[in-house]
Amino acid sequence: MGSRFSLFVTFLTLLVASHSALSPELYWKSVLPNTPMPKASQIFYTLVDLVEDKNTAVDVGKGGVNVDAWKAIFKNDVKISYKNAASENQLHDVQNTAIFFVEKDLHPGTKMNLQFTENLNEATFLPRQVAKSNPFSSNQMPEILNRFSVKPGSLEADIMQNTIKVCEEAGIKGEEKYCATSLESMIDFSTSKLGKKVQAISTEVQKRTQLQEYTIAAGIEQMTDNKSVVCHKQNYAYAVFYCHAMQTTRAYVVPLEGTDGTKAKAVAVCHTDTSEWNPKHLAFQVLKVNPGTVPICHFLAEDQIVWVANKKPEE
Repeated sequence: MGSRFSLFVTFLTLLVASHSALSPELYWKSVLPNTPMPKASQIFYTLVDLVEDKNTAVDVGKGGVNVDAWKAIFKNDVKISYKNAASENQLHDVQNTAIFFVEKDLHPGTKMNLQFTENLNEATFLPRQVAKSNPFSSNQMPEILNRFSVKPGSLEADIMQNTIKVCEEAGIKGEEKYCATSLESMIDFSTSKLGKKVQAISTEVQKRTQLQEYTIAAGIEQMTDNKSVVCHKQNYAYAVFYCHAMQTTRAYVVPLEGTDGTKAKAVAVCHTDTSEWNPKHLAFQVLKVNPGTVPICHFLAEDQIVWVANKKPEE
C-alpha cells in the first residue's frame, strides 16, 4: 500500500518537458479557449509539481489505487456499468441515501438524504505522451503491476485490473464509451462527440458533511436535453476517466441546501431511456421501477465531469 513509482513518473515527465510538449492546461486553453475549467480541474496540475520538484513522490496507496475509496465507492458514486446487477452489499450501502431518483422529483422543495464526502482518490492525470507510453490492457497486467511496483494478487492489483476490465468491456446499445488516460484524450473524445463549443461542469460543495437532508432550492438549470458526455474517475495508479456519450440524457445543475446550511451546486444526470439496463440494476431495485419506464437521475461526485454543448453563443 506504500508502493511508490515516483522515479518512473518523474523521469517520463521530465522527458516530455525536455521535448517542449504542450502542457495539459495549455492544451485545454488552445482547444477550448472559451471554456472555463470546472472546479474539478485540480486533478490537472500534478505535472507542474513533478517537473519543479524532482523529489515528488506519488504513492499508489494514496493516489488512484485507494483501497478505502474502493470499499466506499457506493457512498461516493454510482455504479456506472448499466449491465450489472446490484449485490446485497451494494443495496445495504445505499440505504437511506438518494443515490438515484426519478426526474419528476427534480424540482424546488424536494428533500433528499445526501452525503458529499471527501475525495479519497487523489490520482492526477499524466501528460498524454507519458500516459500513452504505459501499457493499459488486461493481457499486459504483469507488466503494469511490475511497472508500478504493485504486488500481484494484492487488493491494489485487483482494483487496477478491475478498472482496465471496465474500460475494455463493451457498452450497452446507444452508449459510446472511452477511457481517457490523459486530459488531452478526454478533451479530444468529448469534443469529437459535441464539438468545441462546450461547457465542462462538475459538482461544487461548500464543505464536506455527514449524511443529512438536503432540499432542492430554486434555480435549477437544464444544461442539455439530449446528448452529453459524462466522465467518471476510476481507481488506478494515475487518473483514468471512464467517459461515455449518450443520446438519451439530460444534465442539470441543481442548487441544494443542507439542514446545517451547507450549500451545493450539484450536477444531476437523468437517463431518459433505461430499456437496455440490467433489470436488476441498483437503480431499479432502489426506486422500485422497471427498465424503460421513467427517466432515472443521479448526482455526480465532485471529481466527475459532464460535458455539454454550449447553448449560449460564444463571445
